[in-house]
Amino acid sequence: MKMTPTKLLLIVSTLSVVFASFTGCSLTHLQTSDRLDRGLVIVLPGIEGRSIWNVDLAQGLNDGRVDCAIEIYDWGTSIPGGFLINLAHHDRNLTMADALSRYIVNYKTDHPGRQVHLIGHSGGAGLALMAVEKLPADMSVESITLLAVAISPEFDLRPALRNTSGNIYNCYSQNDSILLGAGTSLAGTIDRKYGESAGKVGFRVRANADPQTAALYRKLRQREWKPELARLGNDGGHFG
Repeated sequence: MKMTPTKLLLIVSTLSVVFASFTGCSLTHLQTSDRLDRGLVIVLPGIEGRSIWNVDLAQGLNDGRVDCAIEIYDWGTSIPGGFLINLAHHDRNLTMADALSRYIVNYKTDHPGRQVHLIGHSGGAGLALMAVEKLPADMSVESITLLAVAISPEFDLRPALRNTSGNIYNCYSQNDSILLGAGTSLAGTIDRKYGESAGKVGFRVRANADPQTAALYRKLRQREWKPELARLGNDGGHFG
């Protein structure tokens, strides 16, 4: 399939309309005070914003017996169809990353000793990294899970790794060739690079890194899509 800017715009517009039409489900039962006292999982949507995909993800975590608070942090613009703003407005995204960083600090301050885990999809996965790297030196999250992250493979993960006490998991797939291959080659990644994203090819780690950098990058766990995952409903595409 030959990808042009017009085709890309049509695909993303259609996806945004479809997913945005299934956002009415309330998740307040996952954010009660007793659940907040046990920890927090923050789900960051992609550039489409709150959608059936991330609502199902939050509910699936609850079904899997994650008993702490689970919430969707919708960082995108309120402008209808503003998905390209969410992807390309770098200054705005830095501001949103600052806001999320403060949100994490406030939660950790109010709930000392409780864990915070971030799960981000596509552009939201990139924003998760940008927010965690802004945390103060005495503050950290426990893990970040990146699903089809729309950020460049060369993105410097060291600041986010320093502020993550556990691991950063990157789930990527070569099958994600439309949105994270042709798409980010044409429209750019959330860190404003043009080319394939780390959600398609993985992060590139320098083989000759200094010992300190190598130690940090041991906390990066990359998981490439395998055909056997198809039987679980994951086709390796952007929303797999």
